[in-house]
Amino acid sequence: MSRSPSIPEEPVPKAPARVVSAARSGLADLFPGIAVSVLVAATAQFLSEHYGAPAMLMALLLGLALNFLADEGTRTGPGIAFTARSVLRLGVALLGARISVAMLAALGPRAIGLVVAGVVLTILFGLAAARLAGRDWRFGLLTGGAVAICGASAAMAIAAVLPRHEKSERDLVFTVLAVTVLSTVAMVIYPLLARLFGLGPQDAGVFIGGTIHDVAQVVGAGFSIGPEAGETATLVKLIRVSMLAPVVLCFSLIIRHRGLADRQAGQKPPLLPGFVLGFLALAAVNSLGLMPAMLADAAGLASRWALLIAIAAVGIKTSLRRMLEVGPGAIAVLLADTVFLGGFVTAGLHLLG
Repeated sequence: MSRSPSIPEEPVPKAPARVVSAARSGLADLFPGIAVSVLVAATAQFLSEHYGAPAMLMALLLGLALNFLADEGTRTGPGIAFTARSVLRLGVALLGARISVAMLAALGPRAIGLVVAGVVLTILFGLAAARLAGRDWRFGLLTGGAVAICGASAAMAIAAVLPRHEKSERDLVFTVLAVTVLSTVAMVIYPLLARLFGLGPQDAGVFIGGTIHDVAQVVGAGFSIGPEAGETATLVKLIRVSMLAPVVLCFSLIIRHRGLADRQAGQKPPLLPGFVLGFLALAAVNSLGLMPAMLADAAGLASRWALLIAIAAVGIKTSLRRMLEVGPGAIAVLLADTVFLGGFVTAGLHLLG
């Protein structure tokens, strides 16, 4: 009896080859959305440098105009979602390279105490204001934390650990847009208020750094008063930025402990979010003097670009029509948070002076 010719079997790829193939396939799926987000961020930066508008604001507005690119079934959708989530966390983690214990000690206990108290009380005030305006606790933490700490960066970091709901992205885009606009207005008005209140250069720097939301606007407002005020304002602002990791960690622990996580996903937030761990690790390395100044500057630049690219992606994911549904109550909450923080820091400077 003749034997039928054997059919050669196709070789099964080895495990490493399968991993590489899957990684290439995943990257190919993500690349269009990532490329669009980078292009929007680069355009926003160009407009900012040539026309003086805040880059974050430009990235948001351009992103909102391209919302159709995030629709289901588009090639850019997966990459935009990845950028809004993972690139955001990378940008927040890299912020830690700008923080050190020596920087905190240089300012002195009086200013540090005032800044820390301002952050904590503004977040609590934000919760109360949101409740009075008929908003839920998530909106209160998001807006209060953004105003209290560092504007858009804080809003994105806090949103990453809050339980998600159908209006999460709308609330995040509204908060980032509002705090960026308020920071720009404050950059013009607050130096005038510092002179009106009769504040000296150091106290003016504490006032500017302790109240304006975004770092770039703090630097602009501080140095418009003078070199000493500008340097003090920048230092105070970085102390507020250093509060980001402990605040986000506290939020995550409270949400986990009280079972407030996203029930649809059936998950609790991790005990220590990875981007918070990265923030703390970089801050520790910088505090120990193990990070060269050039590397710290590079990490700061990378953080800025990562956050700009992420906010562009968040803008693309958000419908402008839905964002306009926030209503006047949400605007009132953010304005109230801003006024409260400004009033608290001003009162503290006069009482401690």
